[in-house]
Amino acid sequence: MRIIAGMYRSRVLEAPPGLSTRPTSDRLRETLFNVLAPRMPKTVFLDLYAGSGAVGIEAISRGAARVTFVEHAPAALKVLHRNLARLGITSGFHVYAESVKTFLRSAAEAGPKPELHEVLFLDPPYDAAQEYAATMEQLGHSNAGILAPGAVVVAEHRRKQALEERYGSLKRTRLLEQGDAALSFYAMSTESAG
Repeated sequence: MRIIAGMYRSRVLEAPPGLSTRPTSDRLRETLFNVLAPRMPKTVFLDLYAGSGAVGIEAISRGAARVTFVEHAPAALKVLHRNLARLGITSGFHVYAESVKTFLRSAAEAGPKPELHEVLFLDPPYDAAQEYAATMEQLGHSNAGILAPGAVVVAEHRRKQALEERYGSLKRTRLLEQGDAALSFYAMSTESAG
């Protein structure tokens, strides 16, 4: 795994051992950031189910103002911290060592001024299909307040695993498929979910 572009371009990243964490491939990360490129400079980026941190670190490399990593698995957290240290990244990020559900619940209860995120990426383990629906429902309903105006939510998933067109106020705007993986892009919609 390597950083694709930006200030840390071509630097190697470590991946967690075993099969429970599946890092986003270099090719799919390149596709993702080709789409997100206009948004990246100075953006506030949220990386849910961060694993090794490859996606969030790519965002830092490409000029994100701040990246929040959320990861619960101890082995993945160790690798995430090692990747940040190996690159000498000491600021512009925060790591939450907790479940995504706990993080989102805390964010929803943050009061009148929660941190607003302009880009949110989520990549739960492919075998945890219920995580997609639960997280997307939270984001489209009770956690809509953590999304900045014009924010984009991107979910990486199996190509054969269809995500819903809508989750509350989130509506899919784009679907990109690459090999066995897919990226679903969502934006806030003012239309009624009917």
